[in-house]
Amino acid sequence: MRTMKIVADSSANLLELPGVAFASAPMKVITAQREFVDDEALDVEGMVDWFATYKGRSKSSCPNPADWLEAFGDGDDIFCVTITSGLSGSYNTACAAKQMYEAEHEGRRVFVIDSLSAGPELELIVEELMDLIAQGLDYEQICQKIQGYTQKTGLLFMLESLKNFAANGRVSPAVAKIAGILGIRIVGKASDAGELEPMNKCRGEAKSLDTIMSHLKSFGLKEGKVRISHCRNEGAAQRLREKIRELLPKVDVKIGKCRGLCSFYAENGGLLVGFEKM
Repeated sequence: MRTMKIVADSSANLLELPGVAFASAPMKVITAQREFVDDEALDVEGMVDWFATYKGRSKSSCPNPADWLEAFGDGDDIFCVTITSGLSGSYNTACAAKQMYEAEHEGRRVFVIDSLSAGPELELIVEELMDLIAQGLDYEQICQKIQGYTQKTGLLFMLESLKNFAANGRVSPAVAKIAGILGIRIVGKASDAGELEPMNKCRGEAKSLDTIMSHLKSFGLKEGKVRISHCRNEGAAQRLREKIRELLPKVDVKIGKCRGLCSFYAENGGLLVGFEKM
């Protein structure tokens, strides 16, 4: 009996999964003063507080091949999900680890999936992998079906601050300065190329949540799944969930917390919304 295993980098905000072999490969957040490893030992709340007063440059670092190999463990058929290659080298290092793993273990296989996204969209992909494994499908069938599934998911975000994106060179300082002025929040999406794409400047949380709802409906959401991850903003996540349940009662909505990497980018008050397109 071959062992199937799911592996994801820590941008998926997952540490364990019930009923399936799973491992998380930690991302890192690095500054001149401190390094934060996004694993089970990380004090996410403390990290967010620390960055609230930090003024220097910062960057994120992906798992290296050795980290991926450790996460692969002794799986026979491994499905590996990474943060978008548009923002990170995680996909490339996972592919390097795949080559090493398959060369060292004859007959074992690793399928690497570039999510072109982050956070709760990876969570959706992982959930779909769990379902496909539970159905008893073989490796090739799962690879084919999960590739199709990733074309039917998306990511929206609401950010109160873009300071860390700017410090990491992901957006221009001019764009970053807009967020937070007079209560302005940035609503955007993960583009088809897996890059940050701001779409709306909204004044206030209520307008921002209404804008997210409008985008969800424009993508054809009527049923299926929505997964919301927040960085210390459970109230907004709950309000969005109630809006979805009221207007789209067939949608399955769940809320979770951002871990280290997603908290670094979403910052205090941020929401990430993964959804299934219909």
